[in-house]
Amino acid sequence: MRLFIASPAIIENYTSIREQFSPALRGKWPNAAMLHLTWVFLGEEPDPEPFLIRLRTITPLGGETPLRSLGTFGHLPRILYAAADASELSETRRAFEATGFDMSRFRPHVTLCRIKNITDKITFGELEEKYRGKILGKILPEIALYQSTLTDKGPIYKKLEAVTM
Repeated sequence: MRLFIASPAIIENYTSIREQFSPALRGKWPNAAMLHLTWVFLGEEPDPEPFLIRLRTITPLGGETPLRSLGTFGHLPRILYAAADASELSETRRAFEATGFDMSRFRPHVTLCRIKNITDKITFGELEEKYRGKILGKILPEIALYQSTLTDKGPIYKKLEAVTM
């Protein structure tokens, strides 16, 4: 089964952000209920139990963590994301490392859109600038192991177990 560990996220005005960016790009926007910050992508694993044992030892975030600014990954942007401040997540990151998870590639963000192409670079840049430094939403104080099933209509996530405050 395809597994990952994540914290759910809420983006305020997500629909409005999608509508504003729609003239500037083509891409896939996840359903708002599926937004999350991925701590660790585990990939295909035959048994979730070893990861559940490790997850149970990690203390979740002490409260809601703000998401600030929009950003992109890729020289030609392929991911539009809401950024989280790494310093606010450092204690939880260290807890993951202490249980043996590799956090070297961890970039704290919530993916908002998988970009196929940018159709209007000027508008895209203006919108990116508009949201620079603004609080866009929050990461919830829960860490969960999810199963991800890929379908033609996009992934389906099933929460296997969660730890909360």
